Amino acid sequence: MAENYVQPGEVIEFTNSGSAIAAGDVVRIGKILGVALVDIANGATGSVQITGVFTVAKVSGAVIAQGENLTWDASAAAFDDNAATPASGDVTGPPAVAWEAAGNGVTSFKVKFTGVPGTVA
Repeated sequence: MAENYVQPGEVIEFTNSGSAIAAGDVVRIGKILGVALVDIANGATGSVQITGVFTVAKVSGAVIAQGENLTWDASAAAFDDNAATPASGDVTGPPAVAWEAAGNGVTSFKVKFTGVPGTVA
């Protein structure tokens, strides 16, 4: 085995420099998205999983097809469909993909986090 191997790369240690983050919250780290595995207070460091499937918040009015790239709506703290116009801080592209379809009125659904960087508005 290579001597420079560090880890599988599915979890990243993140130092929070803002509002408290609860375990299960979606976290933006640069251009990638993940899910906090633990509560992370302002100034603290905690684990964020950047790959895998999680049930997360969805914008109620969005209609999302299975397999669709998603828009992370930072102000709503929820995912929107890929036709949404991104606002400042939103993340679009490949960091998150709809694991299941979710229609109008649905407020949570399964999302696959890919660990792939997206575009930040």
